Amino acid sequence: MKLRVLDNSIRLRLTRGEVTAIGDDSVVRSRVRFAGNNTFVYMLESSPTTVRPEAHVSNNVLTVRVPQVDIRRWARSEEISIQSEQLLDDGDHLKILIVKDFHCLAPREGEDESDMFPHPETGIC
Repeated sequence: MKLRVLDNSIRLRLTRGEVTAIGDDSVVRSRVRFAGNNTFVYMLESSPTTVRPEAHVSNNVLTVRVPQVDIRRWARSEEISIQSEQLLDDGDHLKILIVKDFHCLAPREGEDESDMFPHPETGIC
């Protein structure tokens, strides 16, 4: 799973295997290790009690929760993304985008694309 952060937006990109796992009510997580024995974890959870996609940070862990019904529908369909905005305490919004990760249109050295979705513009499966 890849994480992109830009201003007040986060985007998670999931491979086929990760989409299958989250569609089966599993949790998908990744981590980044830093110097000083510090680790940042980011995870996506399917939740039967969550009403809208939401994100929270606590103890170096970013958790994105999405309603179980939305995750199951998305994982089993041709839908590309789930997107939402979360109202923050100060009245601002956090944009949340969860997408299926596609093969790149131009090959990139060192990039393993074996578990990515075919890019819609190429028709390659």
